[in-house]
Amino acid sequence: MLLGTQPGDQLWAAHGLTAVDVGSSQVVGHTNADERMAVEQDGARIRLVIGGHATAGWSSAPIMVSSNDGSPIVLGAKSYRGVLTLTPGAEQPRFVNEVQVDDYLIGVVPQELGSRAVGDSAAAQAQAVAARSYAYTHLSPNSPYDLTDGTLDQVYGGVGAESAMASAAVRGTRGLVLEYQGRVVNAPYHSTCGGTTAAASEVWKSSDEPYLRPVSDQIPGTNRYYCDISPRFTWTTTFSGSSLNAALARYLASYAAVPGGVAGAAQTVQVASRTPSGRVATLVIQTDRGRYELHGNDIRYVLRTVGGALLNSTYFSVTAEQGGDGALDRLTVTGRGYGHGIGMCQWGAIGRARAGQDFLTILGTYYPGTTVGWAPRR
Repeated sequence: MLLGTQPGDQLWAAHGLTAVDVGSSQVVGHTNADERMAVEQDGARIRLVIGGHATAGWSSAPIMVSSNDGSPIVLGAKSYRGVLTLTPGAEQPRFVNEVQVDDYLIGVVPQELGSRAVGDSAAAQAQAVAARSYAYTHLSPNSPYDLTDGTLDQVYGGVGAESAMASAAVRGTRGLVLEYQGRVVNAPYHSTCGGTTAAASEVWKSSDEPYLRPVSDQIPGTNRYYCDISPRFTWTTTFSGSSLNAALARYLASYAAVPGGVAGAAQTVQVASRTPSGRVATLVIQTDRGRYELHGNDIRYVLRTVGGALLNSTYFSVTAEQGGDGALDRLTVTGRGYGHGIGMCQWGAIGRARAGQDFLTILGTYYPGTTVGWAPRR
C-alpha cells in the first residue's frame, strides 16, 4: 500500500538494509546496523544517499529495499513489515509497502477498532474479516499499489500500531472473507450507527447492495442500542454565523453549483427530506446569494468545524437562529452516530461482543445475506 510520508523521511533497520534496482537487479545500496538511508528525487529519477554520499547514479526504475534479516523497516516515525518499493512521486519519492495481507491487517485492526479488552475479541474478529474482505476487493494487479494507508481506504499504522488482541483476531480468522453469492464483497464499516445502519444509496452516490441495507442496532426488549456505549452515540455541534459562513465559503462550491464561487451569508438551514433510516437526504441552505441543496454524505463535507473536521454523521436535526437582519446567528446540529453509517457499526459490534455474540453472528447481522468463506488464492 501507498504510505503517507514526510519530506526527508529516512530508512533504517536494526541489522541494516539492502536496496536493489528492480530494472537491473543490481544492488544499489547497503547499510549496516542502524545506519540511515535517504532517498532523493530529481524529476522522474531517484537515488539513494547513505552517510551523505550517493550510492549510485540516478534511476527511473523502482528500487526495492529489504531488511537484511527480515526485521521491520523503519521509515520516518513508523516501521513496517515486508519490503518497501521506492519510485519517483509527483513532488517527492513515493514509498509503497509490499506486505502479506495478514501482516497488513494486524496493523489495520487496532487502528480501526481502537485499543480493546479481551472481552471485545469477537468484535475484533469481525473487524478482521471485514477489513480482509475490503482489502481483497481492492487488489489491483496493474496498479503500483492496492491501498493507501489513511482514511481513503483503511487506516494502517504498521508495526507500531499492532496489539496482541488484534493480532490474535487476525490469526484466528486467517483466510476468512465475507461472500455474497460466491464472490468476495466490499465490506464497509463505520464507528457508530446511532441506532440503525443505512443503505449505501442513502449516503453515497451509489446503487444499493442486498447485503448493505438498514439494520437496527436496538437491543431486543429494551430501549437501548448496542452502540450506545459509543462516546458519539449522541452529539451536538454548534456553528456561529461566522463559522458557518466560513465553512460555506471554503467547501460549498465543491458540492453545489455556486455562481461566481461566492456562497454568501447563511440565512436559513433546513432539512428538506430524510432517508428510510432517518438520515438527512437533502439539506437546503439559503444564503443572501442563493439557495443550495446538499445530499447525503456531501453534507458532512460542507458542514465542517473551524478545524476542518467533518460533521459526525448525516443522522441529525438542525435548529437555526436568525438575527434581526435576517442573517443566521447560530446553527445547532443535534445528531447521533459517527461515520457514514453503512455496513458494520464498530461500537455496535463491541456491544454485541460484550453481550456474548460471536463474530459470525455479528457479521451476519450487519451484512445480511452474506456468508463467511475462504479468500481466493493470490
